[in-house]
Amino acid sequence: MKSRLVRLCLVVAGSFLLALGVSSPARAADTSEPLLLVAKPELAEFYRGSVLFAIPVRNGQHIGFIINRPTQVTLAKLFPEHGPSKAVTDPVFLGGPDHVNSIFAVVNRAGTPGGHSIPLMDDLFLAVDVEVVDRIIENEADHARFFAGVVTWQPGELDSELKRGFWFVQDPNVDLVLRKSTNGLWEELVRRSANSL
Repeated sequence: MKSRLVRLCLVVAGSFLLALGVSSPARAADTSEPLLLVAKPELAEFYRGSVLFAIPVRNGQHIGFIINRPTQVTLAKLFPEHGPSKAVTDPVFLGGPDHVNSIFAVVNRAGTPGGHSIPLMDDLFLAVDVEVVDRIIENEADHARFFAGVVTWQPGELDSELKRGFWFVQDPNVDLVLRKSTNGLWEELVRRSANSL
């Protein structure tokens, strides 16, 4: 019998991945590499004060998640009958406006956690399959962060945003993406970006 976690956050992973045309991140210049996007101070509305991690997928599309927007919700609150979720005290982060009813895991490990997991960088994976996310909660939560929702960019959309000057761009690293406290992260990265201009 499936756990309540599986029943409550069933992700139609196949449809999600087919819609995005997911492939391994390409290693080339500009938006063909993983990027850390820091919202410029003048960027308003939903992404104001946000830091995003983005990776290329296929045909000019990108996916990513906001790394500095913790919620007041924990896995224990979402899944009170799931024992392993009760042990995870860190908040669930709002990853983005798309698929907000789904829980995703970003996990730091030597190899893929399985299923349709997406490699983000060396030793960093995005788990999208419910069973894989469930397994990470049960066995690897201390090396993971959990997100409700993701950000998706259609072909050419991120390139257009960069040309229009919405984001500072920096190279990501695992420690920054999974940083324990994200308080002041946006301000720190804005200063760093401004100093490098």
